Amino acid sequence: MFYLNQLPNQRENEKVVLFLRRHWFAILIIIVAFIFLIGVPLAVGWYFWETVQIWLSHPVIGPILVVICSIYFLSVWLMAFIEFTDYYLDTWIVTNERIINVEQEGLFHRTASELDLAAVQDTTAEIRGFLQTVFTYGNVFVQTAAEKSRFHFININDPEHVKEIITRLVEEDKKRTVSQGGSLIGKVKIVGK
Repeated sequence: MFYLNQLPNQRENEKVVLFLRRHWFAILIIIVAFIFLIGVPLAVGWYFWETVQIWLSHPVIGPILVVICSIYFLSVWLMAFIEFTDYYLDTWIVTNERIINVEQEGLFHRTASELDLAAVQDTTAEIRGFLQTVFTYGNVFVQTAAEKSRFHFININDPEHVKEIITRLVEEDKKRTVSQGGSLIGKVKIVGK
């Protein structure tokens, strides 16, 4: 597992509790799709090799076939690279004070957001289907009252355990806030006539 020694904008006494990425099964799906999309055309070309040799030796069809095949294989490689980049750079960091969500969308778009633990109202773990049950991975939803009402941890390992840790950290953060003289309920300012 990858551990973070230093967080960007790390607060005083803030410690990383969880550093999460999607479950390894997500990358396995990318690898299987890549092998299938590369392997099937190569197998068909090998099976019809005599016909392919005749087409390749043709002065017009040969270069066109090479260009089409090159575009296809480079497109599959690019798609696999983009999917792997998205898998690897999507991270969720849970500290003793906040949750940080970093989402990579394509090659050149990244969104990072954070949520103070004091704002968390509910945490839900979800495991759906046969594969998620067998490999114990799923989703965790963190509910808040803010504009973005849910932080969504997608396809992470052992979501029940992650939910329990976040719930415990939220309770500890609320106890710490109350013990420091703070209040969990916002102060209401009443304006007179």
